[in-house]
Amino acid sequence: MNLNVSANDLAGLKVMVIDDSKTIRRTAETLLKKEGCEVLTAVDGFEALAKISDQKPAIIFVDIMMPRLDGYQTCALIKNNPQFRATPVIMLSSKDGLFDKARGRIVGAEQYLTKPFTRDELLGAIHRHVSTVSNH
Repeated sequence: MNLNVSANDLAGLKVMVIDDSKTIRRTAETLLKKEGCEVLTAVDGFEALAKISDQKPAIIFVDIMMPRLDGYQTCALIKNNPQFRATPVIMLSSKDGLFDKARGRIVGAEQYLTKPFTRDELLGAIHRHVSTVSNH
């Protein structure tokens, strides 16, 4: 699926990427900044939760396997907060398992991407779940 979208329709959109892998954070950040997004990163759920309440991202990508607070716990905490319940959360995992996808849905995740993700998958998820992309 090739997305031919104008270069600035994501300009200024706040996107958070939570992953303990520096490579994944950097890859996502590079791809998203090229599209004009404002990218927030965090290495784990604890760091992310503090940043989310300050920065209020429009969409959050969260890795499942992280130390201290995993992606499921992080997602559940985000979704349990009335202020962020409507914020789309996309789970990231190196496993493409049905169990993981089901568990992601239970905690309220909107979508599940398998790593390594492509630019189109990343942008596709944003376009699918952020309804205000063109007029934020």
